[in-house]
Amino acid sequence: MTHAVSTTKDLVSSDFIRSAFSRAMSAMYKTEVPAYGTLMTLVADVNAETLAARPELAAQLSETDTLERISEERHGAIRLGTPQELATMRRLFAVLGMMPVGYYDLSTAGVPVHSTAFRPVGDAALKRNPFRVFTSLLRLDLIADPALRAEAEAVLSKRQIFTPGVLSLIETAEREGGLTEAEADRFVTEALETFRWHDRAIVSPALYKRLHDAHRLIADVVSFKGPHINHLTPRTLDIDRVQALMPERGIAPKAVVEGPPTRACPILLRQTSFKALEEPVSFEAEDGQWVPGSHTARFGEIEQRGLALTPKGRALYDQLLDRSRAIVRPAADGSNAGEYEAALKQAFTDFPDEWEAIRKAGLGYFAYRLTPKGRAGVPVTGELESLIASGHIVADPIVYEDFLPVSAAGIFQSNLGDDAAQDFVASPNQVMFERDLGASVLNEFDHYAAIEQSSIDACLAALAGARAAE
Repeated sequence: MTHAVSTTKDLVSSDFIRSAFSRAMSAMYKTEVPAYGTLMTLVADVNAETLAARPELAAQLSETDTLERISEERHGAIRLGTPQELATMRRLFAVLGMMPVGYYDLSTAGVPVHSTAFRPVGDAALKRNPFRVFTSLLRLDLIADPALRAEAEAVLSKRQIFTPGVLSLIETAEREGGLTEAEADRFVTEALETFRWHDRAIVSPALYKRLHDAHRLIADVVSFKGPHINHLTPRTLDIDRVQALMPERGIAPKAVVEGPPTRACPILLRQTSFKALEEPVSFEAEDGQWVPGSHTARFGEIEQRGLALTPKGRALYDQLLDRSRAIVRPAADGSNAGEYEAALKQAFTDFPDEWEAIRKAGLGYFAYRLTPKGRAGVPVTGELESLIASGHIVADPIVYEDFLPVSAAGIFQSNLGDDAAQDFVASPNQVMFERDLGASVLNEFDHYAAIEQSSIDACLAALAGARAAE
């Protein structure tokens, strides 16, 4: 439905609210998980070193107006329990200018959820603050035990993960077309409560054990008052360097970096992390007494983002990843890390590692812009490729802003331990997810293709304008 937009209020932009929320979330998580603060410092140090050592990278980031966003860049992840929670979360993120992009079926990796990524989608919004939240919905239909499924459903139906204040402000934003600065401040404070850690469970020790035995993630979603943020992820420009330095900062990294191997031209997404923390929690027993226990869910993660791949590029990526894993699959204990990394590197020799070769093969998406020569206003004619060859137009790789289902599942499994994966029938159901969401998800391939085409059109129009003005 459409809402009338008030002209009497001085509204702030969704970018402003998202930036404030991202900073508040980071400050809260730093307090809750001190190792996250250590990671942030390490990543900042490595990024500064990388930019100093690679002036051409610093120049390219500056030229494309993406240098400033590196320090702002982070993503979070939450897990929701009911369709109502997902639909309301969509409305909350809309206030922050974050839209659902992509559908991810993690049942294929033995994880009983399906997910989307809420994130800004416009170029200006991404440059202002590219905060993303990978948001999963528990698949109760994948719990084999009907009695346990019913109990989990009953627990979830009684909880309210949103404060009355944030629900009221969501309605205000929808009605008025946004929030004032004072309302935005209150919105950030109220919204933060949904993502806060709670160390008192809302299930008995016995039910927690049964949920945990079914799958650790089911216990994590069902057993607590809200969907605590389970990690925040800063972006690094050199993930291998971060991985090597983590032990020096007192952090034990996981054995291998998830995703593609080290490359001159990074593609998609690479991730590493430290294992999930075992944290003290309390459970209410039948006699009303609080019983001490523990729960494992939250971990620290770091990412390095590369080029967004076309369907052709993604198919080649999947083929090469499958080829490497047919030789050796990475063990959670890291015992075969060297062999896996060697197999991965060997498999990916078939993926071009020069930007121009990748572009000409149609494997990735690029944004096109005029060079100083192209901006000089001298009339030129020709097709895109000839204008690139003549130095009037240059192509920059479009950063992949989304997530890898296989990588995300791999991070999840390796952080929760060797026994986290369990057998679920892979059953992607995007129709059900979008029904629960209350909206369609944006197809990421269509989105990147539109960005690429728009940049080409803008370049050609500018050069045509120069000819017309002559």
